Amino acid sequence: MGLRTQLSDDGRELTLSIEGRFDFTLHMEFREAYRGQSPDMRYVIDLSRTTFMDSSAMGMLLLLREYAGEKQADIHLRDCSEAVKKVLAVSHLDSLFEVG
Repeated sequence: MGLRTQLSDDGRELTLSIEGRFDFTLHMEFREAYRGQSPDMRYVIDLSRTTFMDSSAMGMLLLLREYAGEKQADIHLRDCSEAVKKVLAVSHLDSLFEVG
């Protein structure tokens, strides 16, 4: 469980896959995964194996968005469960990210 990363062959897309709980325990690892990458690349957060998401996870997503250029950020939250989609909707984060 935890975080796995994969950089595309062309170096233009970074996928961060969260397995299990997306909470404060992943804070440092999540931040280190994108730091040092180009802010203008595409970021895909794979939530297909995420079982739980709390407010610290939402904060981590917002920090990534800030790093990636706020409104210009190219961040996609992929394969969200209905429970995660509900958390994103209640917090209005679904309006800041592409959610699928």
